[in-house]
Amino acid sequence: MFKTVIFDWDGTLADTRDAILFSFHKALKEIDADVSDEQIERRIGIGSAETFRQLLSSQRRPFNESLIRGLVEKKIAAEISMRNQIRLFPGAMELLHSLSGKVNLGLASMNNRAVIDELLKATGSKDFFTATVTADEITLPKPNPEIFLKTADKLQTSPLQCVVLEDSIFGVKAAKAAKMSCIAVAQSAYSKDELAPAKPDLIVSSMTEKEAILGFILK
Repeated sequence: MFKTVIFDWDGTLADTRDAILFSFHKALKEIDADVSDEQIERRIGIGSAETFRQLLSSQRRPFNESLIRGLVEKKIAAEISMRNQIRLFPGAMELLHSLSGKVNLGLASMNNRAVIDELLKATGSKDFFTATVTADEITLPKPNPEIFLKTADKLQTSPLQCVVLEDSIFGVKAAKAAKMSCIAVAQSAYSKDELAPAKPDLIVSSMTEKEAILGFILK
């Protein structure tokens, strides 16, 4: 049995796809930059700043860190404006209730602190997590393991006693690099076939597969 479970937020616990796409497009419109939904969606998990850097680089558009910070601020405001439209995925709340009191629960999100704090309140899920780490507290984005290691440290847990739930290739790679076990949830941008090469310990189709998830965590 694991001591600690660390959840990703976007695409794992919360269905934030539409809000994320809206907020990135709104920010990019300010500088007349146009990208596809897929270009944004396939980068969810590496953090807003790095996503903007990669999107602008792909268009060979010049930028500096001042511009990136401004775009991130616009993206944060736009996403928070949609907080009442955010819902947890089916099965997510039930899983949190089933784990609460049995293991430590942490949240590790490459979204920004201001967004995560608002969405945790809006979805009624804030009190489940003993520790929450966001992009604002780290220097290296996923697939670097920094965010998971910092979350484990806050929860005073050895990485070997942690299991991570993630939906992205970046997240699975980060969890494995942290020497943590990982459950991949193939319900968002990545399929089971795409997630498998990153070598998660278990792959499920959605958060509704509670018995399989609990069986792995509480074994």
